[in-house]
Amino acid sequence: MNSRNSMAANATLHCLTGCAIGEISGLMIGTALGLGTAVTIALAVGLAFLFGYTLSTLPLMKAGLGFAAALSVVFAADTLSIAVMEIVDNAVMALIPGAMDAGLVNPVFWLSMMIALTAAFVAAFPVNRRLIDKGKGHALTHQYLHGADHGADHGDDHAPTQTSGAS
Repeated sequence: MNSRNSMAANATLHCLTGCAIGEISGLMIGTALGLGTAVTIALAVGLAFLFGYTLSTLPLMKAGLGFAAALSVVFAADTLSIAVMEIVDNAVMALIPGAMDAGLVNPVFWLSMMIALTAAFVAAFPVNRRLIDKGKGHALTHQYLHGADHGADHGDDHAPTQTSGAS
């Protein structure tokens, strides 16, 4: 796998992690509180964005960016990827008969969730790859996390991304 495909796969998996944590947490909370389907989905989507943004913001802050700067980079880098994942994930869950009404202890729910998250990954990968090719998306966060030294240590692994993302 070439370096940009690898970077896109890692970016997509990173977004998927936040989306999955948020989706599952939202569905568990909504189910536990007896919320309606629409409210539960809204909660799950909101938490998916929250966890996705948080998982990207914390490493940037650890790398030395202030909260506002890190959050600004994360909004630019992750919003489209998370949005695509959420649209696909929820559409797949809605299309699988009984998935939304199965309940958390029913294997139908968990199998449906695995299918939906896999479809979300497949849909978001080309989005992330395109953003990286344009020096956007995770190319933005990558330059803060790995900087110029990372490219020097690994040949030209990420050099096209760094030069295309420079302003």
